[in-house]
Amino acid sequence: MLDTYREVVTPEGVALHLPAAGPVPRALAWALDLAIRLALVVAGGTVLALLGRSGAGLYAVLLFTVFWLYPIVFEAAWNGCTPGKRLLGLRVIAGNGAPVGWLAAFTRNLLRVVDVLPFGYACGLIASLADPWGRRLGDMVAGTLVVHVERAHAASVTPDVAPLNSPLPLLPHEQAALIAFAERAPQLAPARQVELAEFAEPLVGARGALAVSRLHGIALGLVGRR
Repeated sequence: MLDTYREVVTPEGVALHLPAAGPVPRALAWALDLAIRLALVVAGGTVLALLGRSGAGLYAVLLFTVFWLYPIVFEAAWNGCTPGKRLLGLRVIAGNGAPVGWLAAFTRNLLRVVDVLPFGYACGLIASLADPWGRRLGDMVAGTLVVHVERAHAASVTPDVAPLNSPLPLLPHEQAALIAFAERAPQLAPARQVELAEFAEPLVGARGALAVSRLHGIALGLVGRR
């Protein structure tokens, strides 16, 4: 199942494109969190076993904390991330794009008892495959969404080229495409930059690295760079 984007329009009229996560990355994050929780239970149980019978009650508290409070506290207090989600670049947010709150975190995790039925998270998997944004039942009831966290990119480096005037009249969407190319080019391999720039050969009148350079120059001219 491919990950999809959910568009949410804020009251200010700003469209947010939320990259919803599918069941596969979510399952991997859950497996990482399970491994962490099991390690905590084993380590805590080993220590509490030294206390004999008095440690049995504390062990029950440990189990409740690790298996129930662990995801709730992390999601509500750590910007929607558990350790597993943080490692996989995932985050829980409210359906309108706002940070997830305590009530929503509690609700979505409480309903895991339904998602896990009849075994192996079958209900949750079926729901996530049927939902266009990969939500399990707990997310639907809590009004939450698991999304990919966009990784910070290195600052774009402006190439050392002179601004150029476009030799041909450009429509607004064509101007936007040129500026977008110039902004994203530093994140692309040189061969990919050339490949894209050569599509504009009628505009730049060149191929190869020269086409890339001239596209950058026209983009700088469009944004008024001198």
